[in-house]
Amino acid sequence: MEIRKMVTVVEEVREEMGKKVDPPHRKAAAIAVLKNPFAGKYQEDLSELMDVGEQLGGMLGELALKALGIPKEKAESYGKGAIVGLKGELEHAAAILHPKLGKPFREALGGGKALIPSAKKMGGPGTTLDIPLHFKDAAFVRSHFDAMEIRIVDAPREDEIMIALVVTDSGRPLARVGGLKKEEAKCEDGLR
Repeated sequence: MEIRKMVTVVEEVREEMGKKVDPPHRKAAAIAVLKNPFAGKYQEDLSELMDVGEQLGGMLGELALKALGIPKEKAESYGKGAIVGLKGELEHAAAILHPKLGKPFREALGGGKALIPSAKKMGGPGTTLDIPLHFKDAAFVRSHFDAMEIRIVDAPREDEIMIALVVTDSGRPLARVGGLKKEEAKCEDGLR
């Protein structure tokens, strides 16, 4: 795994529509930009990228927690995403994000029963990606349906892949559209 760049971004909302958000709502994205070993050629066996996903799951999960300054027990929402440079293919992002990344990411966050929502696309430097988020132990907790937009001005280059994991310490600021509440979730099946 050849990492060219690591970026960590923290977004903190302190006020919304003139109302104080207390405690502030915070999201952190931990992002790695790495060389795509299969750029420009078809590769049947993508296990090398699957192994990269396994390494990145724990590493980026821990970086996001560190950026938030919280212990893993305080992580509430999560999501993942990748942008593949134009000499790659979407399947390269899928190989990193899906087979092996989830387990170490969940371990870094002290668990997570819900499916980790994801997004993937192709693009060049400066392409934006909206990473979907939801409550890590019960996907139907409506107050945690959210997203975080990420963008790096010089990534991904055509032979790179940009991978991002996002963690939050709460649901949306001032959430009030009803539905299953975090306190009501059974957190048994990853759904409710």
